[in-house]
Amino acid sequence: MAEKLIELKNISKQFPGVLANSNVNLTINKGEIHAIIGENGAGKTTLMNILYGLYEPTQGEIFIDGKKAVIKSPLDAIKQGIGMVHQHFMLLPSLSVAENVVLGSEPKKKKFFMDYDKAIEITKNLAQKYGFKVDPREKIEALSVGVQQRVEILKVLYRGADILILDEPTAVLTPQETDELFNVIRKLVSDMNKTVIIITHKLQEVLAISDRVSVMRQGKLIGTLPTQQADAKILTEMMVGKEVLFHDLHREKVSGEKVLEVKDIKAKDNRGLTVLNGVSFSLRAGEILGVAGVEGNGQSELVEVLTGLRNLEDGDYFINGKKITDVNPSNMRNLGISHVPEDRLTMGLSKEASLWENLLMGLQHKKPFVVKKIHLNKKKIFERTDNLIKEYDIRAIDRYMKVKKLSGGNMQKVVIAREFSFDSPILIIAQPTRGVDVGATEFIHNQIMRKRNEGAAILLVSAELDEIMRLSDRIITIYEGSITGEFKNKEVTKQTLGLYMTGKQNKLKGSEDN
Repeated sequence: MAEKLIELKNISKQFPGVLANSNVNLTINKGEIHAIIGENGAGKTTLMNILYGLYEPTQGEIFIDGKKAVIKSPLDAIKQGIGMVHQHFMLLPSLSVAENVVLGSEPKKKKFFMDYDKAIEITKNLAQKYGFKVDPREKIEALSVGVQQRVEILKVLYRGADILILDEPTAVLTPQETDELFNVIRKLVSDMNKTVIIITHKLQEVLAISDRVSVMRQGKLIGTLPTQQADAKILTEMMVGKEVLFHDLHREKVSGEKVLEVKDIKAKDNRGLTVLNGVSFSLRAGEILGVAGVEGNGQSELVEVLTGLRNLEDGDYFINGKKITDVNPSNMRNLGISHVPEDRLTMGLSKEASLWENLLMGLQHKKPFVVKKIHLNKKKIFERTDNLIKEYDIRAIDRYMKVKKLSGGNMQKVVIAREFSFDSPILIIAQPTRGVDVGATEFIHNQIMRKRNEGAAILLVSAELDEIMRLSDRIITIYEGSITGEFKNKEVTKQTLGLYMTGKQNKLKGSEDN
């Protein structure tokens, strides 16, 4: 019989105007990998932040090993053997691995100074004990994301954690790095008697790694079941509260003429360093070209160049066979490009403006929405607004509601609705479902595929490899500002893409030669 390790009893957390957790009762067994899943805003991270001491519950109790635990801070949690690795790493890039691991609990020499050699020895021994391949002397800024995550886990283990909480641990990992992380997690549980709690939204990974899975919806625990009794359909329906059909969206269709092409383009980042280094590709009408890469390898800058938001330093840019010399946002829109930016709040929306004002952006100077160049035609504007609200299932009180009061998924629908309503022949879409729940993701995917089937040429940039593979006709991989590979979707695996995304494609070629 499973041994109870953690019991959360009747946990509620009230924030001003929001009940984040409502009477949650959850049991975590000793020595298990327990996944907690739910849509954005379901309360899963809040619940784990309570367990880690970042929040105090409004009501409820926590028991560890059958004893009531008072956890008012992360220090209290650490004393109870609980450690948490957050989605956004808390490492100091300029310091070494060893310095980061011992930070806050440094070994001392002469009472006042950190014993660096001792820190190296501690980190080396810890890494060997848990099977982590890290160099204690390496600077964090020189490490891959996957290795940085291992350093975060080492930090937690150094402080004596027997219970590890991992928040969205694979959010920025390649398939290979995800496999390596899962091997580490399994070893921690099987060989080191650790207990691991994973907060995630990736259902296939839940099914691959966990022993049990708990589903949350709207702050409540919907249920917990053994992973062996679950599948993606069951879990999705528990998360959303209704059936969600993630069917194959691909439709066999011959793509049309080449409408966008770049040849050997180069660009610099905000520090003046070259970030795009001779990128070339083409995009045809009626196809989706996916750009796959680990974040920070030039994808964002590529989108900015194509939409006129960043200077093109060198190379050629063609639309419908015509070389473009005036690359600025206004001209790109006039040339038939719509843009869904990766950061909807910074670049896609005006938070203080109303729903109808955000949906009007880009048309405020055009007929029939303006009369005599200065007067807005509210009748036409509101008619269009109401049609888009209905068509794109934007859940708002009314057209006057400020965008900042919408959920993340509905904010994204506003951007999608506005940009798609231009009927532009070219769509450049970045991170279309970032921070969006399962139901909204399905809706947005269907809208993207609808535009593709209507003949739009779509460049899709996403950190979600599942999304790239679900939607794309062709896929290019980018690494350190260069295109490393091009594939037809049905002819490539995640593992192969992962190698090309990290510049390790020669390993694949070497294995094929043997």
